[in-house]
Amino acid sequence: MTHTLPAATGFLAAVHQDGSQVPRPVFATLGALADAREEHGGHTLHTSLLHSGAPDGARARAGGVAVVLAGELYNRAELWSLLPPGTEPAGDAELVLALFDRYDLHAFRLLNGRFAALVHTGGRVLLATDHAGSVPLYASAAPGRVLAATEAKALRTAPAGRPLPAARPVRRLPGVHQVPAGTVLDLALGSGTGTAHRTWAPVLSRRILPESEAVETVRRSLEHAIRVRLGAQAPLVVLSGGIDSSSVAALADRLTSGRVDTVSMGTDEADEFPQARIVAEHLGTAHREITVPTAELLRRLPHAVWAAESLDPDIIEYLLPLTALYLRLDGPGRRILTGYGADIPLGGMHREDRLPALDTALAHDMETFDGLNEMSPVLSGVAGHWSTHPYWDRDVLDVLVCLEAGLKRRYGQDKWVLRAAMGDLLPAQTVIRPKLGVHEGSGTTSSFSRLLAAAGVSEGRVHQAKRLVVQELFDLVVAAGRHPDDVDTERTVHQVVDRLERTAQPA
Repeated sequence: MTHTLPAATGFLAAVHQDGSQVPRPVFATLGALADAREEHGGHTLHTSLLHSGAPDGARARAGGVAVVLAGELYNRAELWSLLPPGTEPAGDAELVLALFDRYDLHAFRLLNGRFAALVHTGGRVLLATDHAGSVPLYASAAPGRVLAATEAKALRTAPAGRPLPAARPVRRLPGVHQVPAGTVLDLALGSGTGTAHRTWAPVLSRRILPESEAVETVRRSLEHAIRVRLGAQAPLVVLSGGIDSSSVAALADRLTSGRVDTVSMGTDEADEFPQARIVAEHLGTAHREITVPTAELLRRLPHAVWAAESLDPDIIEYLLPLTALYLRLDGPGRRILTGYGADIPLGGMHREDRLPALDTALAHDMETFDGLNEMSPVLSGVAGHWSTHPYWDRDVLDVLVCLEAGLKRRYGQDKWVLRAAMGDLLPAQTVIRPKLGVHEGSGTTSSFSRLLAAAGVSEGRVHQAKRLVVQELFDLVVAAGRHPDDVDTERTVHQVVDRLERTAQPA
């Protein structure tokens, strides 16, 4: 790639027949905006692209078909091999356009990437997400009009739309729905109705492999996923010192000619700096440690909700330290690699020796990840960066998920197959280090709980209070359009606590 960031990191697009007003583009993601208006066959396509300096690479049109793409593809070489000799798409949007000409909507079953896309052809509008829905896509559709955006807040003022097939309604935004992961919605512009087509689903079968073959397969797939995510400049790896992030840092270092940058985040309550420092010194990375005071971390709760647009308090808690870290990174936009997400396909958060229970938990987690937005690029986009997660590469997921549970929990170790695959590149103490969640390592869980306890929430109602706080923040920064800098977290907490107390009082 010649650019550090994708051509576009987000978009607001509208296809309509009647010259309707298009909502003003409002995003949490930082970036330059490029607007375009095209007329074709009695329809108008409006686009507002969040771009990194080359917006034309995110748009393509030929033969009555237009493509708008936010994000990037990771299997370009394989996709190019499907096109006629001499066909040389200038960017990912042109590549999708060429594939759509041959395969129609089935083209999206071929893509391994981190993207959201809109295709307009004749009276059809297709809205597509990548296999993991890792770039969230929201839509509002009515007869003669389809609007789509990579952030729900961009559709806050859109006219109410009708229900969309298989899509989830967004809280407090009438007619706005989130497109499911690994799905193409094929909508008829005239009626606003359509059909949902799945393009990817987590594998349910399990493969039985010899240890050596499983280890080699995991190493090879992860190495490839990291290679295709490296940009023209030195990548930045978020490093906790655990096996997940350390593996990404080690392979990035192995595949990069120059020095890799790494960064670790902690608070005044807890950090994993010593563990991360062991890895950074072992690899010789340019390492940085950032301490975010707990008070500042909690002030970032509105920003985490604003970026993730998630209502799940556990997810917001996981994402809060990452959001705080990204907002502390100065300088121009960086390409950031993380170890985030490895726990889901490898069952890392389940300290479970019983293999049936471990595999049941893994299958449940893979079935229910969609819509949580825990890998949204907006989390880093609020500071102008682009993050990507090699463990959720489509091909890596297909490898990790299908391995039988005994390769994931083996010899008393969680994520054994990954630890064995990386044993030659990392210090021994890193390879055997027990799992610790990023929110645990930074003290996020305890600080959020103490904030609620200080406001008078009893221990038994802390999780309920967290859910209500996140819900209230969502209503403020997504549905009502407030900027998170203008939201007082402590005041919001006290308002929620007051409501809880009123509902707890007998009538």
